[in-house]
Amino acid sequence: MDETEFWEIVDSTRAAAGGDPEDHADLLVERLVRLDPDSVLDFARHFESRYNRAYTWELWGAAAVLLNGASDDAFDFFRCWLIGQGREVFEGAVHDPEHLAELLDDFDEEIDGDGEELGYAADEAYEQLTGAQPPDLGIPEQPAEPEGTVLDLEDEAALAEHFPRLWERFGG
Repeated sequence: MDETEFWEIVDSTRAAAGGDPEDHADLLVERLVRLDPDSVLDFARHFESRYNRAYTWELWGAAAVLLNGASDDAFDFFRCWLIGQGREVFEGAVHDPEHLAELLDDFDEEIDGDGEELGYAADEAYEQLTGAQPPDLGIPEQPAEPEGTVLDLEDEAALAEHFPRLWERFGG
């Protein structure tokens, strides 16, 4: 599976789910079980490598603005949700999290920002296809600390200053 096919699967299942992250995860599993197990593992590798790429202080700060605070778990689920938003939003946010102010039409912290189930979709599909847990994907582990300069995620004034457009649109 190449990157284009990965994003097509993410986009088509998101569109069919109408933006609901739980429905998106269910539809993603349904779509993945139509593939062979090796393709599901390829999808998982694409997902996991993007998940690890998004492990930055900058994105964690953006998540804290959008979610009105972001614990470790909340940031993990946010990164899954971010991948679920598709290539344009994901790549734009990884490049510069401030772009989320323009890339997101709206953001409802009750629904948006939590894509936990998306993170398990490939594992679930693989288990349905094979009856076994997926093997190690053979990609580097997430670093112990996020990439970039540490941000004080508890300091709203600092977040507002660091992410002015995002804060104006979604903060506080």
